[in-house]
Amino acid sequence: MSFAPSPFTPMGIHSIQEQRDRWERKRSRTARELVQSEKSYCHQLDLIVTYFVEILKAKGTLRQDIRESIFSSIKSIHLINQTLLTHLELGRFGVGFEEFCAHLQLYNTYVDNIQTAKKVLLVQVKKSKAFRRFKKLQESRPEFSQQKLEDLLTLPLQRIQQYKHFLRDLTENTGPDNPEFQQLSKAVKAVSEVAQRIQDNARSHENHLQLRRVQKQLKGRKTRILTPGRWYIREGWLKTVPPKGTEAKPKMFYLFSDILLQAKPCSPIHPTNGDKFACQRIYPLKECTVDKVFGHTKSQGGLISLTFARAKLLLMSDDQVDINDWYRSLCLAIG
Repeated sequence: MSFAPSPFTPMGIHSIQEQRDRWERKRSRTARELVQSEKSYCHQLDLIVTYFVEILKAKGTLRQDIRESIFSSIKSIHLINQTLLTHLELGRFGVGFEEFCAHLQLYNTYVDNIQTAKKVLLVQVKKSKAFRRFKKLQESRPEFSQQKLEDLLTLPLQRIQQYKHFLRDLTENTGPDNPEFQQLSKAVKAVSEVAQRIQDNARSHENHLQLRRVQKQLKGRKTRILTPGRWYIREGWLKTVPPKGTEAKPKMFYLFSDILLQAKPCSPIHPTNGDKFACQRIYPLKECTVDKVFGHTKSQGGLISLTFARAKLLLMSDDQVDINDWYRSLCLAIG
């Protein structure tokens, strides 16, 4: 029996080393990009704190509560990111992000306040001539590269999304036996939760705007659209098919997560409600069932049947794509 080394062993070792070298090159490239972008981010935060927060405080242009509503925790964020940058420049990525993640509540506070900040800023720009002039003067500084304060305020939210990608790349190219692997893995999870919070808050805000828009489209205040937990899904014209075989009439339907609202247009010559709709009926989606009566084939249009606890509704469209979309949306809402 021969005990000579396998001719495949050196090649195997060589290929493993090549893979490790590739990981190290990718990790080094990601690390460089992270440090450079962190320097730029900290510089931008420094500009915001210096030329807006501190000068506004010194001048007394805005009350303290208004300043805090606009800038929230940005000064504290600036401080923790300066510390993070020091760690990153020294190559201490694991320790740096471990310490950074211990203060992520500052970012959560900022994220939860961003819509309030935008609203208060808009009010102050309209209301205060002194602040409006100050804002315009500071934005014209070459350091800001023509960026508006509205855009500068979203920088921490954008940075969280960037951290998520940087950390994933670093972790994927860090060996499990590396002391930083566990620290970076935990940081990915913590930062991803804040990134998800940003997305959830944005969706919630967009939904609120849609609910407000529909509320304004409806005549009077009797029908309450702005209800906690309600989500807007879609709207559009559909024909209602009456049970006695008379002509199908087009109605406007608004679909939400809990109700289907049927409305008709107000008289166009009405002095105040000419562009609005009058609510005719609200169908609760709880215990509702939906069936496609026809529209399974490539024929024109389709018909869907909705059965509620105390009513039945037949909806028709001449556009098959539209009726199929409605069917899917209704199934989703009911489900």
